[in-house]
Amino acid sequence: MKIAVANDHRGCNAMEQIKAIVSQLGLECVDYCSSVSQAVDYPDMAYVASMAVARHEADRAILVCGTGIGMSIAANKIKGIRAALCYDELAAKLSREHNDANVLCLSGDLVGSTMMRKIVETWLTTEFVAGRHLRRVKKIQAIENGIDPRQINTDS
Repeated sequence: MKIAVANDHRGCNAMEQIKAIVSQLGLECVDYCSSVSQAVDYPDMAYVASMAVARHEADRAILVCGTGIGMSIAANKIKGIRAALCYDELAAKLSREHNDANVLCLSGDLVGSTMMRKIVETWLTTEFVAGRHLRRVKKIQAIENGIDPRQINTDS
């Protein structure tokens, strides 16, 4: 599995840990990261990594900024992206199982090293369970296409 990773200047330290975790899990890291020496705008970084997922050049992405909020907002503007901002293991697990999140957004400032590891490992090793949740993901896709989700038949 290929994991695109990107961060702004406030996510540099966390991203070094994340890249190590990705490698330890035997996954390939597609690195779009910003260096510590320069300030960079989070929408720029969210765009490049999320587009790699949208274009199927990467399977998933992990994005880090100061709070994770900006990255999440920017990533979710891209068609086909379901970015989840997670601050704990349960959110990471449910974002994959229920929402088939393909982008994980994290806070470089608010999440400690131990929790960061738990979130990333959980998110990368949890699969989408589909079932009743597939209906909801299809409705999210309908919204992306400008369709009122109440008007679609999700049984097919």
